[in-house]
Amino acid sequence: MADLDQAARAILRGNDLGGYTVPTAGLYPFQWNWDSCLVALGWATFDEARAWDEIDSLLSAQWDDGMVPHIVFHKPSPTYFPGPDVWGTGRTPPTSGITQPPVAATVVRRLLETATDTALTEARARSILPKLFAWHRWFHTHRDPQGEGLVGIIHPWETGRDNAADWDAAMAAVPTDGVGDYQRRDLQHVDADQRPKKADYDRYLYMVKHGREAGWVADGLHDSAPFCVADIGINALLLRADRDLAALAERFGDGAAAGALAGWIARSEAGLQRLWHDGEGTYRSLDRRTGALVDASGSGAFLMLTARAVPDDRRQRLLAMMDRWLAAVPYGVPSLDPADPRFDAKRYWRGPCWLIMNYLIADGCTWAGRPDLAARLKADSRAMVEKSGFWEYFDPTDGAGLGGDSFTWTAAMWLAWAGQA
Repeated sequence: MADLDQAARAILRGNDLGGYTVPTAGLYPFQWNWDSCLVALGWATFDEARAWDEIDSLLSAQWDDGMVPHIVFHKPSPTYFPGPDVWGTGRTPPTSGITQPPVAATVVRRLLETATDTALTEARARSILPKLFAWHRWFHTHRDPQGEGLVGIIHPWETGRDNAADWDAAMAAVPTDGVGDYQRRDLQHVDADQRPKKADYDRYLYMVKHGREAGWVADGLHDSAPFCVADIGINALLLRADRDLAALAERFGDGAAAGALAGWIARSEAGLQRLWHDGEGTYRSLDRRTGALVDASGSGAFLMLTARAVPDDRRQRLLAMMDRWLAAVPYGVPSLDPADPRFDAKRYWRGPCWLIMNYLIADGCTWAGRPDLAARLKADSRAMVEKSGFWEYFDPTDGAGLGGDSFTWTAAMWLAWAGQA
């Protein structure tokens, strides 16, 4: 364990580019949104000030309307596509035009709860509270324009679960006109059978093209985007983050923010229950363009436990689904139902396990009264790292490492959770 702890700290230091940590060299040479937030948990185990620097660095690129972008292009790099010229957001520093799961408030609350330097953490948390509130307000205003209690995503990359089977039908409706020729850089670093397919990338780039041509103006994108899905994962994580941000607002005496958050929480709690699929006993994302629930059961549904948003009767059915999944594979949690014919143990979010998901879902299992499941996810996460190292994701059938190596958020999850007694 001590050797792996040392190796994990070395990965964080090696991927540190001065105030922000890249996920891994070459494949992801910039700062990613939810990566940085979760990586801060790893930094905090041996350098609390550096953990706060990670959050501050991300929030320094916040847009005037409150959005925190999913990529910040601090320094040029030729190893990633699409770069800032393709996004065309006109920001300084350059950024992408979309966001990612808002886990920052949840991480900040965790940093406060585990702090050894109380004065440092209190001051740093208090200073960023307005920025976190502005980001949450952006979600509830611009991505839920009808006030339904469900925020929409306009690109699969916003979910963090890029090529999940959840998006198949909605993606099929996205055109590819005018995308043109392009050279993917990811396939220079990772085998093609572990990455999204070209048909996915064609549509990803069309969505970027649409946003660029629309000037990335938040007011209209939700309604005009060719792809708009109320993702169960990002909505669950937003609800959890709203709860955590409300606790922070109350702690620091911001009654106005706490009041607004209480309203958003109540609205989201009601809205999320619309995503229940009674026939399958799980939650599924909603395609806003068709009004139908998607046809895939992905691991994002288990984040409803993390959000503390599952009524008792539905909780048991959702946990039963997880029991079935975990009985089907040696390592959990797979990102797609192993019984789904689209399950692919090696291809990104169509089957592999991710330590960040295991960490978040394990928290929900503990809340749901299943500490045995939380322990299973922790043990599986530890076993995959011990067997294969600090990879981006893992094959649930044999624990083999996949994607990028020396991966920052896997190392961070080891330090903050999986490698701990």
